[in-house]
Amino acid sequence: MKKTILLASIFTLGAMANSSLIKQAQDAGLQAIPSTEQAILKLVDNPKNPMSENKIELGKKLYFDPRLSKSGLISCNTCHNLALGGVDGVEAAIGHNWTANPHHLNSPTVYNSVFNTKQFWDGRSPDLEDQAQGPIQAEPEMAAPKALVTGRINSIPAYVEEFRNAYGKDVNISFEKIADTIATFERTLITFSRYDKFLLGDTKQLTSSEKEGLKLFIAKGCTSCHNGVALGGSMQVFDAGKKYKYKEVGDFKGDKNGMVKVPTLRNIEETAPYFHNGKIWTLKEAVQEMGTTQLGMKISDEDANKIVTFLKSLTGKKPNISYPVLPASTEKTAKPDVN
Repeated sequence: MKKTILLASIFTLGAMANSSLIKQAQDAGLQAIPSTEQAILKLVDNPKNPMSENKIELGKKLYFDPRLSKSGLISCNTCHNLALGGVDGVEAAIGHNWTANPHHLNSPTVYNSVFNTKQFWDGRSPDLEDQAQGPIQAEPEMAAPKALVTGRINSIPAYVEEFRNAYGKDVNISFEKIADTIATFERTLITFSRYDKFLLGDTKQLTSSEKEGLKLFIAKGCTSCHNGVALGGSMQVFDAGKKYKYKEVGDFKGDKNGMVKVPTLRNIEETAPYFHNGKIWTLKEAVQEMGTTQLGMKISDEDANKIVTFLKSLTGKKPNISYPVLPASTEKTAKPDVN
């Protein structure tokens, strides 16, 4: 009888501790991706560019189509590779004519980017629709003028038909419409994780070590910037505590107020290298550098390892995406230009 009572007490204390940790996480501003399709759709859909199956499928093809670039070699997936955590795995993005980003900026992951309140490292785009227009035109990236992109897409009858199916027979296949369609697909790239299940009440989803790491993540103040559904995605002052040790690599200084977009921590173990200029390659170093740079504290090796253990629980299940078969070019389709 005493043994039964003791076990029951231990179970009750464990349940209370888990409940307390979930509340601590919620109080710190951490939010789960919802568990139902209806709730997710409400969170990710754009009323100005509503999602539909036809638009999503067309957007996927455009996302993978290198003909949206001047050279005909670079697609959105080149720098935001969906098989590699939505990134390219190099310090600075490589674009047209093998050009490295002139500001030495790293490619952020496209997974869960729908949860960001701002897009680009300097936050200059308010949403994915606006963001999708930038890299296609940027000279060091895809280097394709609007007219070239719309001309190529409109020269392919199969694409014209798919746009009509997605938007109606009178659709004007403009550059903006092409970008909107890519963004529709990108809005589906969310990754539900064990961490989300834990926040939603399934306390067995995280191990005791991961829970310990979460406690430290909250206690150290990491949630002051890495919060919300994205665990990031907002604009914050960088170098709030101490000068970032790789600050001089590249000339990026943030927006006009020195604000920098906080990267999402979802799938963080898959998206090295880290920071805006990609100079840090391990999660442990990234955690410790954040401690000094942003929080003004030294995080010990032991605590950093515990936080890293938690961060790995943020790796989520990827959508099942099959590589699309793209429609054939025609005699009217502009030829690739690698110059």
